[in-house]
Amino acid sequence: MGTIRYRVGADIGGTFTDVALLGSDGSIATAKVSSTPDDYGVAIIDGVMRLVQERGLAATDVEGVVHGTTVATNTILQRKGARTALITTAGFRDVLELARLRYTRLYDINFVKAKPLVPRRLRFVVDERMGPRGEVKKPLDEGNARAIVERVRAARVQALSICLLHSYANPVHERRLAEIAREILPSHVFITCSVDVLPELREYERTSTTAINGYLGPVVADYIASLTEKLKRIGVGAPLQVMQSNGGILYADAVLRKPAAIVESGPAAGVIGAAQTAPQSGYPNVISLDMGGTTAKASMVEDGAVVKTSDFEVGAGINLSSKLAMGGGHALKLPVIDVSEIGAGGGSIVEVDRHGRLQVGPESAGAVPGPVCYDIGGERATLTDALVALGYLNPSYLVGGEMRLNAEKARRALLEQVARPLGRDLLDAAHGVQVVAGATMMRAVKAVSTYRGRDPREFDLFAFGGSGPVLATEVARQLGMRRVIVPPNPGLFSAFGLLLSNIEHEFVQTFFRRSTEVGVRELEAIYDALEAQAHAALEADGFQPDEMTITRQADLRYSGQAYELTVAVGRNGTQGLDVADIVEAFGVEHQRTYGHRAEDEPVDLVSVRVIGEAEPLGPRALDPDAAVRGHREPEDRASERTVFFGPEHVSLDTPIIGRAELSAVQTAGPLIVEEYDATSVVPPEWRASRDPRGNIVMETG
Repeated sequence: MGTIRYRVGADIGGTFTDVALLGSDGSIATAKVSSTPDDYGVAIIDGVMRLVQERGLAATDVEGVVHGTTVATNTILQRKGARTALITTAGFRDVLELARLRYTRLYDINFVKAKPLVPRRLRFVVDERMGPRGEVKKPLDEGNARAIVERVRAARVQALSICLLHSYANPVHERRLAEIAREILPSHVFITCSVDVLPELREYERTSTTAINGYLGPVVADYIASLTEKLKRIGVGAPLQVMQSNGGILYADAVLRKPAAIVESGPAAGVIGAAQTAPQSGYPNVISLDMGGTTAKASMVEDGAVVKTSDFEVGAGINLSSKLAMGGGHALKLPVIDVSEIGAGGGSIVEVDRHGRLQVGPESAGAVPGPVCYDIGGERATLTDALVALGYLNPSYLVGGEMRLNAEKARRALLEQVARPLGRDLLDAAHGVQVVAGATMMRAVKAVSTYRGRDPREFDLFAFGGSGPVLATEVARQLGMRRVIVPPNPGLFSAFGLLLSNIEHEFVQTFFRRSTEVGVRELEAIYDALEAQAHAALEADGFQPDEMTITRQADLRYSGQAYELTVAVGRNGTQGLDVADIVEAFGVEHQRTYGHRAEDEPVDLVSVRVIGEAEPLGPRALDPDAAVRGHREPEDRASERTVFFGPEHVSLDTPIIGRAELSAVQTAGPLIVEEYDATSVVPPEWRASRDPRGNIVMETG
């Protein structure tokens, strides 16, 4: 038997940091530690050290570390990025301010758009002009360019973003300006060109994305350098990999060149885990529900594939309903997994407003001071406090018993802050909190299903996160969904999702043509050029050609539409590309997304894409039996406790079991399944079983 190899996945949440250790023999080990907001890397190191010591390993046995981080998102939300300058074409200085005519609240006359990340005093223009077909209309004035860069130097910026008009069609001016900037500016200044970040049309989106890339560059570089140094200090010299917004992972040096690619790093890992494991268990169509201590995130997996979008904004706070309601943030036109995020987690603060309405979130108690029941300083009632009062959570067994809850203190806070203001008794008020939280999460699910032309009742709900399995059946009930799946290690599932992701590089090029005018040879040449870039990027990561998978895609729209749909592009036998097949694939996707297609309308091909993927070295497969055996069961767990399931059921004596005690034969609720990292609630009228891959399957009706 060969030496067992290990990889680590580390996922940072607002309340807990989850660390998973996966061995090449399928063995797993997990740790859940409190997040350290002042320096998130501290919690990661604590988790890694705990797992290495528990397994009796040497730190050098770890050959890969994959990280999902919120550092980029938080940097923008808190506006703590680098002092960034922007150079653009004369006449386009105010593109970031003009943006798009979008409003998150259509009839709010007091609505104020987010201030640009680059203030006007740091936005400069140069004399040059490129045409949309790449024709030089006005050559770059190098004397003017040098004078502008000198002004940038005098501004003492930390980053410079360069975005010139139509550079996606011809980057020569942008490249030359970057060369001049590197000659004049100090070496520590982070310089980024739009052609390296987003070589696509749409000036505002391209300028905004390039500005974000510059704004994040120095911050992300410092964060990655600090984490890498901490890992080396404990003996882990394995290369650091980071989850991208699109669900792929990149080596740290690639992230440093394109930090905007990790803005949605945190939410992506769990969706990838769902897409990898749910179809293997026989559930190809699921909606993932990832609920932790601060937020709940929903995404769709259809026919085993994740759904992505490039129509995205960052910096507007938490998305409360739909990606259709945009205009409050900064455009980021990079591929991201289509995730709807809301402020509803275990730490969401519960209050009754001045109109007597019950509200759950979006404000969160976070890791510090946390819910009242944590007994570490929190005084405002939270969703977790309500779940403790209902009897859903075991006060003596949170995080495997490492965290003891003060149930009496939670009940007292709920009584004073929620029940009495509502004129209800304690249990009715706590149940109301549960229902309101479920309704909030239901909106997140609708945002990625109903608002995308899909019926959630045709999907299964795949619930994970520390709080997801507790409330999953309530969300499913409100949506009319009849099956809930809870994977093994649900509270740390996103950390495992990191370990199931591929190395991925994506390249795109605008190719704006009417479909009837597309030259197959010209289109094939563009795909070949993009594929060469993908091969080069993967070779730089250490992969051989036979280890690479190359996928082609295209963005199309009906002529006159404002937005495109992305479809897969295949080869028609030995004949190569077939434009008619691409147009037909677009028509099918348009029908599926919007419920109709226009047979006689002209179709435009807007952009072409190539995705290069490779499996990272080291273990990836999870052993479901090891996953079930790996749960740490409490030694003194009560066989039952009284749980309140709502006025129609009152309080019921409910059996308490571990996951391993479930079998393939369905067990009728009420039932509670307690684990190290999560609790699954099976209400009356629901049934639970365990499938061959260790998933808890809850069904109703």
